Amino acid sequence: MTITVGISHHTQYKYDRSVNMGPHIFRLRPAPHSRTKIKSYSLKIVPEDHYINWQQDPFGNYQARVVFNKPTTEFSFTVDLVAELTVINPFDFFLEDYAENFPFVYDAISKSELSPYLKKRKASPKFKELIKSLNPKEPLRSVDFLVAVNQAIYELVGYGIRLEPGVQTPNETISKKTGSCRDSAWLLVQLFRHLGLASRFVSGYLVQLTSDQKSLDGPSGPEEDFTDLHAWTEVYIPGAGWIGLDPTSGLFAGEGHIPLACTPEPSSAAPVTGGIDDCKSEFSFYNKVTRVHEDPRVTKPYSEAQWAAINRLGQHVDNVYNEENIHLTMGGEPTFISIDDMEHPQWNTDADGKEKRILAQNLFVEMNKVYTKGGFTHYGQGKWYPGEPLPRWQYACYWRKDGEPLWQDAALLADPNKDYKFDHTDTKKFADKLCDSLGLETKALTTAYEDILYHMWQEASLPTEIKPDQPELLHAMSRKGFLAKMDKGIEKPVGYVLPLKWNDSKNCWQSCTWEFKRGHCFLLPGESPLGYRLPLDSLEWSGNIIDRDPFDIPENFTKAKKLKKGFIGKEMVKTALVMEVREGRLYIFMPPTSHFEHYMGLISSIESVAKELKMPLVIEGYSPPKDSRVEKYAVTPDPGVIEVNIHPSTSWDQLVSRTTTLYGLAKECRLGTDKFMADGRHTGTGGGNHVTLGGETPDQSPFLRRPDILRSFITYWQHHPGLSYLFSGLFIGPTSQAPRVDEARDEVLYELEIAFSHMPEGEVPEPWLVDRLLRNLLVDLTGNTHRAEFCIDKLYSPDSATGRLGIVEFRGFEMPPHSQMSLVQMLLLRTLLAWFWKKPYHKPLIRWGTELHDKFLLPQYVENDLAEVSRDLQQAGFQFQLSWLNPFFEFRFPVCGTRELDNVTLELRTAIEPWHVLGEEASASGTARYVDSSLERVQIKVQGVMSDRYVVTCNGRRVPLKPVKGKAKDEMVAGIRYRAWQPPTALHPTIGVHAPLVFDLIDTWEGRSVGGFVYHVSHAGGRNPETLPVNAFEAEGRRVARFWEHGHTPSLLASAEPSWSPSAVTHSFQSAQSASEYVVPDEESSNPDYPNTLDLRRQPNFK
Repeated sequence: MTITVGISHHTQYKYDRSVNMGPHIFRLRPAPHSRTKIKSYSLKIVPEDHYINWQQDPFGNYQARVVFNKPTTEFSFTVDLVAELTVINPFDFFLEDYAENFPFVYDAISKSELSPYLKKRKASPKFKELIKSLNPKEPLRSVDFLVAVNQAIYELVGYGIRLEPGVQTPNETISKKTGSCRDSAWLLVQLFRHLGLASRFVSGYLVQLTSDQKSLDGPSGPEEDFTDLHAWTEVYIPGAGWIGLDPTSGLFAGEGHIPLACTPEPSSAAPVTGGIDDCKSEFSFYNKVTRVHEDPRVTKPYSEAQWAAINRLGQHVDNVYNEENIHLTMGGEPTFISIDDMEHPQWNTDADGKEKRILAQNLFVEMNKVYTKGGFTHYGQGKWYPGEPLPRWQYACYWRKDGEPLWQDAALLADPNKDYKFDHTDTKKFADKLCDSLGLETKALTTAYEDILYHMWQEASLPTEIKPDQPELLHAMSRKGFLAKMDKGIEKPVGYVLPLKWNDSKNCWQSCTWEFKRGHCFLLPGESPLGYRLPLDSLEWSGNIIDRDPFDIPENFTKAKKLKKGFIGKEMVKTALVMEVREGRLYIFMPPTSHFEHYMGLISSIESVAKELKMPLVIEGYSPPKDSRVEKYAVTPDPGVIEVNIHPSTSWDQLVSRTTTLYGLAKECRLGTDKFMADGRHTGTGGGNHVTLGGETPDQSPFLRRPDILRSFITYWQHHPGLSYLFSGLFIGPTSQAPRVDEARDEVLYELEIAFSHMPEGEVPEPWLVDRLLRNLLVDLTGNTHRAEFCIDKLYSPDSATGRLGIVEFRGFEMPPHSQMSLVQMLLLRTLLAWFWKKPYHKPLIRWGTELHDKFLLPQYVENDLAEVSRDLQQAGFQFQLSWLNPFFEFRFPVCGTRELDNVTLELRTAIEPWHVLGEEASASGTARYVDSSLERVQIKVQGVMSDRYVVTCNGRRVPLKPVKGKAKDEMVAGIRYRAWQPPTALHPTIGVHAPLVFDLIDTWEGRSVGGFVYHVSHAGGRNPETLPVNAFEAEGRRVARFWEHGHTPSLLASAEPSWSPSAVTHSFQSAQSASEYVVPDEESSNPDYPNTLDLRRQPNFK
C-alpha cells in the first residue's frame, strides 16, 4: 500500500526596508540516504535574482549555497516535493554479534570514523542521574535498550512549540522538562553519547496521514493529514547502521520521517542559515500535504463518490425486484478471528477454544442489543463433524418478524458466565411451578441422578498411588469431572426431567411417568448438559416427531387458542424438558417440537415462571423448528474462526445496515476480518464468507420459482472463471471447499448440459425439479453436496423439512476485510439475479481444459474476465463498474514490486497456485492427507514498446510473454511457477527451491541485461521471524523487504576464456556477433498445456 503525497513548505519574510542579504545555506533537500522515495523536488527562492550552487556537506547532505545580487524587501522560499510513502519496518535491521546486547564497545576503526558523533557536552547532576538510571546493570538486548531510552525521553520532556532560534542545552531541557522537537532530539543525542553510542541530530520533514480506521488501542493519529519541519535522532549500531528515533512521539522513525540533514551538531542541520542587515520583519509560513495518488486498499476500499454510485445501483436493483415481483432475501456466513492472538490453534485449525467462546459470547451479547427486540437467546448444540469428539456449540437468537415479543423481560435471560448461586432446591421450585403452569401434576417429574455405580467403578479403577506416568490412569478430564461431582454431592439430584409432547387434538401438553428397572433415573456418564445424558434406551419405544413442511407454514401467526390443562397419559413420551443448575445458573433444556407455535407457547410458560420466582435462566437444548415468520441469527465456531449466520435481508438498505453494523460490533469485541502470513501476505480469516440467497418464504425463492435462474448462475460462472478465483480463498481446485463444476470431474459438463436440456424456462409449478436435476451434479469429487461452489443442500432436499427452505448457498467467497467489499460482492450477485430474471443466460458450456488453471490464475486475465462481466451488466442497464473490484484485486493479487527500465515498466504480482492434495500418510491422530503449498506462482507484466530487441527472462529463462488487453497500450503478461520452499513431503520432492527469482530485461542488440529486479521468497538477510505480523504495517514491511529494485544478472566472461597476461596479447578483429560476453537465453518451445506460464520445474525445450 503506497500513498503518493505532495508536500509544500513555504516561508516568507517581509522587511520594513530594503536590506542586503549575505550568502545563505539551504538544507531543504531530502538527504541521499532517505529511505522514503522522492519522485520530484523543487526549491523556489525569492528574490529570483540570485546565484545557486548545489553542494554536499562533509556528512553527505545536500545543501544549496545562494548568493543574492541585490537588496530586497521580501525574502521567501518554497519547497515542493512528491514522495512515495511505502511502509518501512523500522525494526528490520541486522546487528553484529557483539552489538546484540548493550553495553558494547565499537571496534577501533568504527570508533575513529564515528568520533564527531561521540563528542559529549558536560552533564549536569540531573543529567548524570538520568544517564545512570538508563544504563542497564545487566546486559540488555540492544533493540530493547533503544526503545527504553527513547520512551524515557518521551515521558520526561513535555512537547511545546518554541519560536526562539537555536536549541536548548540538554541540561536546560532536563530542568524545564519541556521543549520543542529539536530540544528533545538534541537531549537524546547527548544521552546516547554519554552512554557510549554514536548519535547524530536530524532535521527533516514529518508527514502524518489520518488513519483509515480508528484504533482500538492507543491514539489513532492526527485527525487531518499533517506535515511540518521536525527534528529527531539517529544512533549508530554496528550491523544496522543509523537507526532513527523520534523522542517527541516515543517511536522509531518510519516512512513519514524524511531527513534533510543529519549532522553531529544541530547548528549544522539548520534548514536555512545566513545573515541580513538589521531590520524589522513580518514572518509567515505554511506546510501542506496533499494525497496525489492512493492505491485501493482494504482499510479504505472506496471513495465517497464510488460508494454513492454503489448505493445507487443497489437501489436500482431493488426497484427491478419490485417491478418483477422478485422476493429475494440475502444472508451470509461471515467469519471473524481474534485480533490479539492470530497464532493460537483455535484461530488457525481448531474448531473450539476457551477464548473463542468468550469472544463469541461478547459478540453475541452486542448483537442482541442492536438487532433484536423481544427475542430470546438459545445456547444449543451446533454441527457435529466426523473426527471431532464433541458437537460444536451455537449461540442463537430468535424473534418474530411482525414485532410481537417472544420474550418480554431480557433481564430474565441469564448471563451464561455469571454465578447466580442457585442449587438443586431452586431447580425443584422451578420444576414444580412449571408443571403447575402447564396444567400437569408434579408426579410427571423425574428426578435425575449421577450414576453412583459407574463412578464407584471409575474411582476403584484408579491406582492406589497416582503417578503421571501410569498408562492405566483414566483421562484427567474424567477425573476432574468426577471430583467436581463429588464436591457438589453425588447423591444429590442433578436436575428434573419433565416428559412433554404436544397433543394437537386436546390443545394441551401431554406427559407420562418414566419408570426404570433400577428405580431411579441414573444419567449416562459425562459432563454434557443433562438433556444429552438421559437414559432413553431404558424406556419403551415411541414414535419420532414429524417435522412440519415449510410450505405448510401460514403467512402470519394466528391468535393462539387458550391452553388447556395438560394430562399424564399412558403413551410413552421420550421428548422431555429438562431443568438443572450448573455452576450456579439455571438451565432449561428445551424439547423438540414440530411447530414453532408449540415452542413459543412453552417459552411463554417458562418466562412466566421465571418472572414469578425471579430466577433468570439459560435456554438450551433443541432449537425451535424452522419458520419463515421468525428471524434468527447464530454465532458458532468453525476451524480457526467464529462464524456468524446473519439473518437474511430483504432490501439493499437493510443489507448495508446489517453488514456494516456487524463488522463494527465485531471490531469493538476485538474480532477482526483478516490475518497475515509469516512472509507478510495479507489473507482473509480462512473461514469464508458464504452468501445465501432465498425467499421470504420457501415458495417465494427465485430458484424454486424459476429453476433456469440457477442454470444461468452456473453457466455464467462457468463462462467467467474470474468470478471463481477473484473472491475465493487461497485453497482452490478440485479438492477445495468450493470447487468449480468443471474442476472436479471431466464428465460433469456433459452431464450438466443434459440436465439443463430438461430444465424448463420461466416459472414452474414443481419446486422439487431443480433439486432432482442438479443434486448429483453440484458435488465435489467424493459426492459431497455441501462442498460445491453452488450448494443446494437447503433448496429442496428430500431428506428433511430443514432442507426445503429454498436457499442456495454461494460458497466460493472468502471473507473480505472490509464491510463495503462484502457488500459489493452481495451487490454483484443481486445485480446478476436481476439481469437473469429478465434475460436468462442459456449458452453452451465451455471446455476450458488446462487453460482454466493457466490463464485464469493470473490477475491480468482475471481482470479482463471481470471487465467482460462489467460490460455485460452495463449493456443490460446495470451500471456496475469494474473499478469497484479494484480493492479485491489488490487484496487477492498484491503487487510485489515494480521497476522502470528504458521506458519499459515491469510489474510483479502475486498469482494463484492450486494446492495439490497428497496421498495418505500416517500421523499421530491416524491417517492424514497433506497439501503441497510449496509451489507458488507470480505474474510478470510488461508495459511499454517491447520490440524484438528486448527479452524478459526469469532465472536465465525466457518468459513466454503474451499480449493482453490492459489499461495501457503495449501490455504483455506471463506467469512463473516456481518452488518456493522444500517441505519434507511434496509433489516432485527431488526438485529444489527456485527462489530467489531474478528478472532481467535483456537488450539483444547490446547483448546484455539493461537491468532487472530480484524477488525473494524469504528475507534476504536471513531475518525470518517466527511470529506472525502484529498488524498491516509490519506485514507490508515484510513484503516490501523481499523485493529488490536491483540485482540483474551481470555480464560474465565465458569460462573457457584464458586469463589475461601481457605475453598473450594479440591484435585481431572479431565479428560483432561473437563480441558479446553475455549469453542471451534461447527461445523455448511453447508449453502446449500451459502456454501462458513458465514452469521452472520443467526442463527447457528449445526451439
